[in-house]
Amino acid sequence: MRTLEITLLLAIVSACLMWAFLPNRANWARWLGLILLLMAAAQIVFEGPRWQIYPAYGLACLFGFIFLFGLPVRSLFALPLGILTLISASLPAVFSIPHLPHPTGPYQVGTLTYEWMDASRPEIYTDDPNDRRALMVQIWYPAKPTPGAIPAAYIPDARALQPLAQLLHLPTFTLNHLTYARGNAIPSASVADAQPKYPVLIFSHGRGGYRQHNTWEIEELVSHGYIVAAIDHTYAASGVLFPDGRLVPMDARMTERGFINSVIPYLAQDASFVLNQLIAINRVDPNGILAGRLDTERVGIFGLSLGGSTSSQACHDDLRFKACVVMDVWMVGDVLRDGVKQPTLFLTRDAASMKQEGWTQADIDETLNTMQAVYEKLPGDGYFVQVPGVFHTDFSDAPLLSPLTRAIGLTGPIDPARAHAITSKYTLEFFDRYLSNKPAPLLDGKIDFPEVIFRKR
Repeated sequence: MRTLEITLLLAIVSACLMWAFLPNRANWARWLGLILLLMAAAQIVFEGPRWQIYPAYGLACLFGFIFLFGLPVRSLFALPLGILTLISASLPAVFSIPHLPHPTGPYQVGTLTYEWMDASRPEIYTDDPNDRRALMVQIWYPAKPTPGAIPAAYIPDARALQPLAQLLHLPTFTLNHLTYARGNAIPSASVADAQPKYPVLIFSHGRGGYRQHNTWEIEELVSHGYIVAAIDHTYAASGVLFPDGRLVPMDARMTERGFINSVIPYLAQDASFVLNQLIAINRVDPNGILAGRLDTERVGIFGLSLGGSTSSQACHDDLRFKACVVMDVWMVGDVLRDGVKQPTLFLTRDAASMKQEGWTQADIDETLNTMQAVYEKLPGDGYFVQVPGVFHTDFSDAPLLSPLTRAIGLTGPIDPARAHAITSKYTLEFFDRYLSNKPAPLLDGKIDFPEVIFRKR
């Protein structure tokens, strides 16, 4: 929670206790009433309102007027007021504003966002023959230190997450508070000078996801010297908000397995198109920041869930991708039939963890068997890493978004920091080996994480 939120909630709890145990009115009571009202107003003005604080605003006004004007309150209201006070203190903690971990690498992080349209490619999700594929892409890159700069918002506009709330059968405003969260990236910062160019990675999100849902991992990779471009796959993301205000929700057909499998090659074309655009801005960046700083000869791709299938398909179709990380997803179509030629790291978990999460045996078998089939078919280097205790969303930002995720079964029994450390360390060393020619002790069998089930080819 933010500073003024905490202060306001402590004041409300104190006011409730004073009202309950110090019933005699005194001069200080009027001052307390005025202070409560001023604190609520200050929090709204300086930090911004969010729905989780609305009960606290109501109580601040109620107790404020009770103390300020000496209003009598019958004892039968004591229990409801106590319950409201408890709710006011609990809601902001349960739906807290997340704090993303500070990345461990030597580089600070900058970020830019682009809207790109592929004029050569029809939009297959609509019936309009003139509609062309439009994407939002966010780029994170190693940046020069910028003292005093304010990091970019985790989600710049809450409207982008309204379709996700609906997919989760929640009110559309439920995730609005994530606009107040901030990562570690500074908007439009200058690129770090330590290297003339930096290797490039493309990230592909999961079905119904959004481009920022692996920000913790992206910022960690960037802090170690990578430029990462994350794609919002329009109609496959929960919602894509374009600069003109147009909000595109996920296509309803993205819940059908057959349709999902059929569009994976199309989504893989998003990755190739984005790589083309990165090559273009490496020549001329309209923002005047990234030109000449991307090493487009050293390009990798990684993705979670549907993004993992998309990444492997992109490697199958486009040999400009030199390395691939696939996280926790079944393999289909061309990839399952032909395999991929590039070095590939498969990150998943054991069958027992999938079963504990509630996956059906059919889904467990399909995911593990198809991933292993492609792994066994690799003509060169490959790695198969399973992390017991991890649930599907532990590979994303989900454990950071609320302390309730484990209680409601959204994330697994593993400590979230441990799950993220394992994921980021294996991913970083993999790309270090195949894109940066650096040592990768974990891939050589070093045991930093004894619980991990590790195989390599």
